[in-house]
Amino acid sequence: MCGIAGVVMTGGGGADASLLARMSALLAHRGPDGSGAIVEGPVGLAHRRLAIIDLSEAGRQPMTSPDGALSIVLNGEIFNYLELREELRSAGHEFVTGTDTEVVLAAYAAWGRDCLARFNGMFAFAVLDRRAGEVFLARDRLGVKPLYYARAGDRFLFASEVKALLADPAVGRAPAEEALATFLAWGVLDHSPLTMFDGVLQVPPGHWMAVGPEGTEGPVRWWDLAVNPAVDSPPAVEADAPARLLGLLEDAVRLRLRSDVPVGTCLSGGIDSSTVVALIARLLETERPGSVGARQQTFSAVYADPRVDERPFVEIAAGSAGVAGAYVEPSPDRLLADLLDLVWFQDEPFGSLSIYAQYCVMRLAAGSVTVVLDGQGADEQLAGYIAYQGTHLSTLARRGRFGLLVLEALGTLRHHRGFFADAARELLVRRNRRGLLRVAAPPVGRYAGDLDRVLRQETTSANLPGLLHYEDRNSMRFSLEARVPFLDYRVVEYLASLPLDQKLRRGVTKRVLRRAIRGLVPEEIRCRMDKMGFVTPEEVWMGRELAPLVEEVFASASFRSRPYWDADAVAADFARFRAGNAPYSWEVFRVFVTELWLRLFFDEREATLAARAGIQSE
Repeated sequence: MCGIAGVVMTGGGGADASLLARMSALLAHRGPDGSGAIVEGPVGLAHRRLAIIDLSEAGRQPMTSPDGALSIVLNGEIFNYLELREELRSAGHEFVTGTDTEVVLAAYAAWGRDCLARFNGMFAFAVLDRRAGEVFLARDRLGVKPLYYARAGDRFLFASEVKALLADPAVGRAPAEEALATFLAWGVLDHSPLTMFDGVLQVPPGHWMAVGPEGTEGPVRWWDLAVNPAVDSPPAVEADAPARLLGLLEDAVRLRLRSDVPVGTCLSGGIDSSTVVALIARLLETERPGSVGARQQTFSAVYADPRVDERPFVEIAAGSAGVAGAYVEPSPDRLLADLLDLVWFQDEPFGSLSIYAQYCVMRLAAGSVTVVLDGQGADEQLAGYIAYQGTHLSTLARRGRFGLLVLEALGTLRHHRGFFADAARELLVRRNRRGLLRVAAPPVGRYAGDLDRVLRQETTSANLPGLLHYEDRNSMRFSLEARVPFLDYRVVEYLASLPLDQKLRRGVTKRVLRRAIRGLVPEEIRCRMDKMGFVTPEEVWMGRELAPLVEEVFASASFRSRPYWDADAVAADFARFRAGNAPYSWEVFRVFVTELWLRLFFDEREATLAARAGIQSE
C-alpha cells in the first residue's frame, strides 16, 4: 500500500520536478517507509512507500525493468503474485526481489495490457513504457485503490488522492457543482468519474488510460460485472452454493494474509466481519500464517449507549474465534479535536459520522499492526441492506410473480416491519430537508429497477465505491493497509452468477452466506437481522456536544454566502431539531461538513496545503 503521483507533459517540455515533489509531500501519510521519484523528459513519477511485501531496499519505487524499458509506481497489492511469479519464471523471466511490484512489471512486459485480467488484487499503478512512448494507468476491478487525474494546460497529472493534484495551483480551483449537489441531496460520492473538485476526475474502477505526448486514450473499461437476473435457484445451485462460496472466501482470506508485516482484523460484530475473523481463526489452526502471529488481533468500536453499541456481538465473535480483542470508544470531545483532520484526509465531504468510528478503529489498529482485513463489500453483493427488500418486491411484481410476491412480502414484514414504518417517516423528513438546498441535483435512483440491476449498480457505482473511499482514506491516514476478502474478484463474480434467491428470500438477507457459515460463526451473529457496523450516536452528539460548533458554522458569514443552500432556513431547521421539534436526518450533517470542506480546500487552500505538506514531509 502506497501513494503514487505523476506528471506527463502532453505539449512538449520537461516535467516539473518541484511540482512532483510537492505532490509527493502531500501523500507522505500513505507511505512513511520511503519515497522515490524519477523525472525523465516529459514524464515524472513519484512514490511513497508503505512496506508490506519484501521490506528490503530492493522494494523501493519507482522500479525499473532489467532492460530499462519500463518503470512503475504501484499502490496496492497483487495477492496472487507468488503464483504469477512462478508462471513468469517458467517463461524465462528472472526476479531479483520478493515484491509483487516486480511481478507486475514482468507481467506487463509479457502480456501488455492483458496482464490486468491476471491480477487478483487491489491496485492503481502507472507504468512508464519507453518503447510505446506513453504512461499506462490502471485501476483494479472494484476500485479498492483510488486513482485521480486532472489536466492543467499541457500538464496531465495523476495521484492517489485529490489533495496531491491541488499542489498544481491551476487544478481544482472551484467546487464541481453537479457532484456537490448530488452529494448534498442524496449523500453519494464516487458514483461517477466526477469528483467535487472542478476538473478533477477519477479513473473509474476496472478501467485503464494511456497518456502520451500527443494526448490520452481512455478511460477504457477492462472489466465489468453481470448480475444474474434469475429469481429461482435450480436444485444443484441450492445444494452446492454454500460450500462453493465458503471455499472461495477462505481462499480469498488466505491470499490476503500474505504479508511480511503483522496483520489484524476489524471486527464490528456483524455477519461479514465475523466471517472473516472466523476464517482467519480456522486458518491459524490449519496453516498457521505467520503474518497473524500466535493469536489473531481484532479492533472494534464500542459505546456506552446500547442503541449503537455492538460490544455484546463483538465479544461473542471474539470469544468463539479466540482472538485478542482491542476496543476504542469514540467520543464527541475527541471528534471535535479530530474533525478537521478527518475532513482533510477524506478529501471530500462525507455522508455521516459513521466513518469517524472507522477512523478511530484504524487509529487503534495502527498501534499494533500494519495490515487489517474487514468485511466491506458483502452488503451490496448479497442484498444486505434492508432497503433492498422493497426493490425485491417490486421486481417480483413487474415480473408477474404474484404468488411468490405474497410469500416474500410476508417474510419481509415478519423480519423488518419496524424498518419500513420508520423508513416512510424518514423519507418524508429527508425530502423536506432537500428543500433547504438551492442546487439542482440529478436523481440517483439507487433502488430503482429490478434487484439484479440495483445490486450491480450498488457494487460498481452507487454505494460501494463511496464506502471504499472512506476506508482507504481512514486507513491510510494512519499508514495502515486495509484488505477486503469479499471483493476478491472470484467471490464477486461467483456471487453475481447466483440467482437472486441466494441473496434474499422471505425477508432473510445474505441467505447463501448465512448457510455457508453455519457452524463456523456463532448463531447469535449468523441469525442477526439488524445491521449497524461502525456507527456513532450521531443524533445525540449533533444535538448536544457538537451543537455549539454547528450553530457557529451556520451563523458564519462564509456559510451565509454559499449558493448551495438557504442559510436562514438551514439554521432555523437546526434550531427546531435542537428544541425537540424536528427529527434528525443525515442531511443536517452533510450541509455542516460541506461548509468545513469548502473552508479547508477553497477559502484557505494555499495556507492549508502549505501547512499540510510541511507536516507530512517531516
